[in-house]
Amino acid sequence: MKVNVEIECTPEEARRFLGLPDLRPMQDAVMAKVQQQMLDAVNVLSPESLLKTWMPLAPQSPEQMRDAMSAMFRMFTPGAGGMGAGGKGGGGSGGKSGQG
Repeated sequence: MKVNVEIECTPEEARRFLGLPDLRPMQDAVMAKVQQQMLDAVNVLSPESLLKTWMPLAPQSPEQMRDAMSAMFRMFTPGAGGMGAGGKGGGGSGGKSGQG
């Protein structure tokens, strides 16, 4: 003897009929917490935060970067200090060699 019973109902109706607890609020809370943790992890891995972690002494603002680049270019500009002063000193030594 073979008996087939077909019941057409939604999962929610079957859960209520069988007396199972409603886990939707707990599932929503867990999913919200997982989502927040994932977003926090993405923020930690952002390029800006990685650069701040890896290079704490590097310029952090555009103004600091501009000042650092300006100082570097001044160091290599003749007549503005740095290596330019050494070039003027070389001309003075040439005058000494002319006397000897």
